[in-house]
Amino acid sequence: MSEAVLVAKDLVVSYGSQVVLQDVSLTLQAGTLTALVGANGAGKSTLLQVLQGQLAARSGSVHCEDVPIEDCRERVVLMPQRSRIDWSFPITVREFVALGALRSPARACCEREAALQRVGLSALASRRLDALSGGQQQRALLARALVQPSTVLLLDEPCSAIDPPSRDQLLRLMRQLVSVGHTLLVSSHDWGEALDLYDRVIVLQGRVLADGSPAAVRRSLSGLVDPGNHCCG
Repeated sequence: MSEAVLVAKDLVVSYGSQVVLQDVSLTLQAGTLTALVGANGAGKSTLLQVLQGQLAARSGSVHCEDVPIEDCRERVVLMPQRSRIDWSFPITVREFVALGALRSPARACCEREAALQRVGLSALASRRLDALSGGQQQRALLARALVQPSTVLLLDEPCSAIDPPSRDQLLRLMRQLVSVGHTLLVSSHDWGEALDLYDRVIVLQGRVLADGSPAAVRRSLSGLVDPGNHCCG
């Protein structure tokens, strides 16, 4: 089995008196592609923020390579939902990607160009953000995440509201990243996509309902979800 790179234990998260996540535990193995599936309001985005250290849990712990996440937040990069970005900001794709760089200017320049090439945006690097399609915006977000020296990438709904060809291209990119050693946890509300395209599926609804291979999750949740509806609820 691969080495565990991110481990969360017994997470409880609340907003005021409302408990959003209850006793959530998970372990991500190095070089794996995992889907975090749940309906809107299931706590997916909240969990990703806790795993990255942006949001503190009421109780429980998160460690990346045995180090508390509070001491190594740079090792875990969270790619936000596309809808949370102001795409009208007057900068180019290259400038947008450079915003993710944490290293020296010379090193950051090389990593920025490598990230643009990896996601297939080198030819569009001088284009303004507001001229990008939805799929291109998602790839720009991924490039910005890749310029950071991370151990784990957390992607929040990257395949939402983009056309099927763009979704397929993005999924191929994610698979390529895994093949060279990256570890990805990708949130999605699309049950069918998760079962068809990911190595492992974690189903979340305030707590972990199922966690395992797509086949095992399908069996364990056969009475709770409707695969034909392609939605987990």
